[in-house]
Amino acid sequence: MVGQSLVQVLEERRFPMSGLKLLASSRSANLTVEVLGRTYRVEEAKPESFAGVDIAFFSAGEAISCELAPEAVRHGAVVVDNSNAFRMDEGIPLVVPEVNAAALAAHRGIIANPNCSTIQLVVALEPLQQAAGLVRVVVASYQAVSGAGREAVDELAAQAQAILAGRDDFPRERIPHAGARVQHQIAFNLVPQIDVFAEDDYSKEELKVIRETRKIMGLPNLRITATTVRVPVFNSHSEAVNVELARPLSAADAREVLRKAPGVVLVDDLAELAYPMPAQVSGRDEVFVGRVRPDLSVENGLNMWVVADNIRKGAATNSIQIAEALIAGGLL
Repeated sequence: MVGQSLVQVLEERRFPMSGLKLLASSRSANLTVEVLGRTYRVEEAKPESFAGVDIAFFSAGEAISCELAPEAVRHGAVVVDNSNAFRMDEGIPLVVPEVNAAALAAHRGIIANPNCSTIQLVVALEPLQQAAGLVRVVVASYQAVSGAGREAVDELAAQAQAILAGRDDFPRERIPHAGARVQHQIAFNLVPQIDVFAEDDYSKEELKVIRETRKIMGLPNLRITATTVRVPVFNSHSEAVNVELARPLSAADAREVLRKAPGVVLVDDLAELAYPMPAQVSGRDEVFVGRVRPDLSVENGLNMWVVADNIRKGAATNSIQIAEALIAGGLL
């Protein structure tokens, strides 16, 4: 889904390119894709495929990135990688352009694109950090099934249709994750697990949010915790975010800070029942924030609701924004 969206966003943003090469596994080789009026044939990804390539966008998973990203760099390309392969490696920038574009100057050929739920979180947190300083962050995510791939989207649709028809013979193969010993119903259900469980009973998705947020924001000691939940929504992740700030910041002032922040759209008009929702933000590239209000249980606390298209801003669009920043900064 991310690979297809990458091509779409390249086209929409009129990315400055003289040529385009589409690579995939051997089973997808020889498919054709039309981009900006030209037809391109998909080729099998091999080390030599990257000869003459300036920027290589990877969205093929950790194993393929580990195998082929260094080969792409050896052939002279700068890699923007969407997998988890390099995100926490020292010396590899983990970048959200609205937050830490300056980190790109230190790249050595590979740049990591963060986890989808992390990207939208840090875009919303950075303006508050600049305005009043972050002391503690608590985030609960409500993540769409598109984050688990095209098959999970199809599975949600099939399960919903079966349940509404009074049948229980529906597939359970993709949630909580492909290959899990037990698979759960996602239609009309919530599953409080994304990825496998790791240390201290946190899921890998929760640990990604914690560790990546600290790295991107340059706050290695930030007190942050996360709970990530898969929800029966086709696309766009939502997050309930609670922050404790170092200095006072009213909800009204926080709204103004967020309204002016790059990449943020404030949707917060309770009189009109206006707040961000997944159905409205799918297909958009911004991070939408609403329900900004004081946390009445702690001094200098705020709550907010953050929603973004996880396939676009959470993956494809952020990757292309990284490439645009590389070009703008003369960093290729």
